[in-house]
Amino acid sequence: MTIKNDILIRIAIVYFVLLLVGVAIIVKILTIQVVEGGELREKAKKITYRDIIVEANRGDILAADGRVLATSIPYYELRMDLRAAGLTDSIFKANIDSLAICLSKFFGDRSWYSYRSELNNARKYAKNKRYYPIAPRKVNYIELKEISKFPILRFGPNKGGFIPVQVNRRILPHKSLCARTIGKVGEGGGRVGIEKAMDWALRGKDGLRVHSRIPGNNWVEVKSMNKVEPEDGFDVLTTIDVQLQDVAEAALRKHLAGHGAGHGCAIVMEVATGDIKAIANLRRNEDGTYDEVYNYAVGESTEPGSTMKTATLIALLEEGNINLNDTIDTGDGKLALWDHVVSDSKIGGHGKITVKEVFEVSSNVGVIKLVQKVFKGREKDFVNKLYELNLNKPTGFIIPGEVKPQIRYPGDKGWSGLSMPMMSIGYEVRLTPLQMLTFYNAIANNGRMVKPRLVKALLRHGQVVESYSPEVIQSAICSNSTLRKVREVLEGVVENGTAKNLRNPRYKIAGKTGTAQIAMGKSGYRKGNVINYQASFVGYFPAEDPKYSCIVVVNSPSNSVYYGNLVAGPIFKEISDKVYATSPEWFTELKGDGLVELPQSKSGHISSLSYVFKELDLPFKKAKSTSWVQTKRDSTQVVPIPLKYPKNLVPRVIGMGLRDAIFQLESRGLKVAFNGYGTVRSQSVLPGSRVVKGSTVYLEMTKKFD
Repeated sequence: MTIKNDILIRIAIVYFVLLLVGVAIIVKILTIQVVEGGELREKAKKITYRDIIVEANRGDILAADGRVLATSIPYYELRMDLRAAGLTDSIFKANIDSLAICLSKFFGDRSWYSYRSELNNARKYAKNKRYYPIAPRKVNYIELKEISKFPILRFGPNKGGFIPVQVNRRILPHKSLCARTIGKVGEGGGRVGIEKAMDWALRGKDGLRVHSRIPGNNWVEVKSMNKVEPEDGFDVLTTIDVQLQDVAEAALRKHLAGHGAGHGCAIVMEVATGDIKAIANLRRNEDGTYDEVYNYAVGESTEPGSTMKTATLIALLEEGNINLNDTIDTGDGKLALWDHVVSDSKIGGHGKITVKEVFEVSSNVGVIKLVQKVFKGREKDFVNKLYELNLNKPTGFIIPGEVKPQIRYPGDKGWSGLSMPMMSIGYEVRLTPLQMLTFYNAIANNGRMVKPRLVKALLRHGQVVESYSPEVIQSAICSNSTLRKVREVLEGVVENGTAKNLRNPRYKIAGKTGTAQIAMGKSGYRKGNVINYQASFVGYFPAEDPKYSCIVVVNSPSNSVYYGNLVAGPIFKEISDKVYATSPEWFTELKGDGLVELPQSKSGHISSLSYVFKELDLPFKKAKSTSWVQTKRDSTQVVPIPLKYPKNLVPRVIGMGLRDAIFQLESRGLKVAFNGYGTVRSQSVLPGSRVVKGSTVYLEMTKKFD
């Protein structure tokens, strides 16, 4: 083989290898472009771009008058990118001590050298710690502005690596007030209460931002790409009255503590609309305090006891065979039913009384005898009457967790010969406080049963977007004739019966007491010598023209006092008294010429007195040019009488307020000592005496300090 041929062979081999490499490159290019192109482009996009979810602002929950019950406030997690492009070693080392001192002083949780050591280590090993937390807690906006001025952090995200991350926190401006009804927010939205029920409206719609990677591993927003603005949630306008809620909770807490009760609830409802104005739920803690931890008003069904007797009365009256003036012999207050004995609370019984009195004094024996007289052998008819009152159906309340009522039907599991008699007095049935109140509210509302309403409207920027009208569950629960008789009986309960302690001269209350033993599982209603009771009162006011209905249920009061009129009744009355006192439409307008007698006035400076009487629109006689006056009243006006004392004589300050008296005396060089407050009743130095400068005048006031 010649040298020339050898060279040609070698060139051919190199050419062939290069050709193969070229073909391979072309094949790879085509594979990348055609076969793998779509997938690789998506990967590149993810590396180069990322979507940032922009959280929508959660809507507020508002009271009926617009006051905020729940709102979201921005808080911030404080983090650092300890490998930020602009955060050089020289900047870090020159400022780390100052930053550590500032953080330690601000948060007060540990020493400054602990902060310094932690940040030094974090920077040293910052490969996987480019989002390092530097604060022990989240901070509010005002705190963030202050922290943003700290060394290193004041240089911003690129040069200082400072990354504050906004995290909204849900707060209740009124603290624990109505807290359980308002509810809580967790990951994923509302967990309980209104927060959960209206989560779909409150949460809003999150937005979207596209960010692009730039040198230094930083990300900036790409404004030209797909951008979706977040849509804030609606504000939810509730029916809650903050003042009534406060009253209900305070009254409930005070009386629960006084009776050592396990838990209790109170609900106030507007009769015509079904609006829930207040709903309080309290449970005793181990230390004896009370907190809202569970919504007993909605989620706990119990045997109601005697408050169920009103439904029994309607069933009896609707049959048309019973009149309120009919009599029934309750005997000695004991009635044997198979192996069970029913007793009345009055020792020795009530004897022979009218039907009206049976329900007014809440005679168990009388009610059972009446039910047996009318419905014995017709148990289905009795239960059907209860079903016609809608007592077997939930109210459909907006807050999740409402328990379905339990009212057995003849033939159901557990039905026995005792069932109808016991159901008639509030046993072998289970209802929640809200369900029982809805029934009584219908009685107050002329037989019209309305659904309890907690949410009135959805708002956006103060404008109504959607409103929720009152819903009628049943247009008439009974005949008008029956309704009149039932309302007469419920008024009689307070005027003559078991709730006489709630009677007052200002307005009438109508309602029914309830005292029920609480079943304790397999032990029945008694465990050894222990019997747990539930005390309740449900009714409405003012009885002649009902505006509000209310129920109070107290669970496990002390054994010595457990009757509904003594435990639940006073809570009801405290609430109703407050409602009455703050409702001007219930007060009769004064007729005639106005005040019968003009008010008394302290002595004082003429200009001050003239101003006050003018503001009160009261007749005050104009005085001649003078400074200090005392006043007297005639039949038509208040008349000022000038007080004129030379500077060298002690003035008369009796009848003046303390401030004016001190001015008059000290302006003449006298010292003043006083006892009490109000109006000057006497002075130790007689008016008109010559002034001895530096001497003390002792003033006796009309009121004493405690």
